[in-house]
Parts: sequence; C-alpha cells; structure tokens
Amino acid sequence: MPRVSQNQLDARRQEILAAARAAFARYGYEGATVRRLEEETGLSRGAIFHHFRDKDSLFLAVAEDDAAAMVETVARNGLVQVMRDLLDQAASPDTTGWLGSQLEVSRRLRTDPEFAKRWAVHSAAIAEATRDRLARQRAAGVLRDDVELDVLAQFLELAYDGLVLHLAMGRPAGDLGRVLDLVEEAVRRATRSID
Repeated sequence: MPRVSQNQLDARRQEILAAARAAFARYGYEGATVRRLEEETGLSRGAIFHHFRDKDSLFLAVAEDDAAAMVETVARNGLVQVMRDLLDQAASPDTTGWLGSQLEVSRRLRTDPEFAKRWAVHSAAIAEATRDRLARQRAAGVLRDDVELDVLAQFLELAYDGLVLHLAMGRPAGDLGRVLDLVEEAVRRATRSID
C-alpha cells in the first residue's frame, strides 16, 4: 500500500474543513448531520473522522480556522474590514465564508457553556489583534486620542457583535456599508479644515 505524505494529509484535511464549513453554514451545527457531512465532502465518515475526533471537533476546527483568518485580517486591516467582509458574504449566495461559522459560533456561545469555555482563547486572540491594530493606528496618528484604546476596542467589538446579530436575525443588509463607514470614522482622528 502506498504511503500517504503529510502534504496529502494536510490537503485532505483542508478539503474536509472547506466542505464542513459549507455544511455548517447551510444547515447549522445540528442540521449538519454526519450523512450531510459525507455528502458535502464526498468522503466516508471514517475518512472524515480519521482527521477529526468527532463532529464537535470538526466544527471547532472550522471555527478556529476562520478565527485565525479573522485575526490576520484584523492585524492587517482592522476589525472594520472583518465586518465589511461579513457584510459582503451576507450579500452573496455563497455561505461558505466566515459568516456561516460566525453565526453558528454566536449561537453555540449562548447555548453551550462547554463550547464557550473552549472558544474563549479564540475570542481573546481577536480582541488582542484588535487592540494591537488600534495601538499601531494611534502611534501612526490616524486614531483619535481622546478615548482610551480599550474603550475604542470595546466599541468596535460591540459593532461587530451587533452586525453578526443583525445578520443572524435575517435582517436586510441595506446601507450597512455606510454604517460601517460611520463606525470607522468614529475611531479615526478628526481632521480639521482650515478656513
């Protein structure tokens, strides 16, 4: 029997994560049955669970993968960009992006105390990336300096949570892009016009 390389195993794992992300986004955690995961991935349950202990581990891996990508986006472009990406995904018929997993994470945080404990480390990483980005922006002189960084970070986190809740409730996106412009302007340093 030919030996499978680590690169092949890693590629298979990423394929399973992508397909599982789509299943969880489409059906929710409970609705993404093992049968649906098999259909979505095109693999047997044995092949899926060779890489992941169980469905809960698979969901957590999807959410962790998405959280890591979000941390990278926050570090590079800020939390408002993550919100813009979620808004773009909400307007798309493709629900395989962060939005699907974030809606499910949000629901599980409210209903599953064990999941909430396991998720705390990922929430902390996103919060830390947000605060680091804000500190860099303040040092560059583009962030308002009349409000503490922790307050600005909490403001952005609250806006993010509100956006996720808004989308989870199925409310129309409408002019939320303009709302995000307002959120971004609220944390920036005011530019004074010279009369």
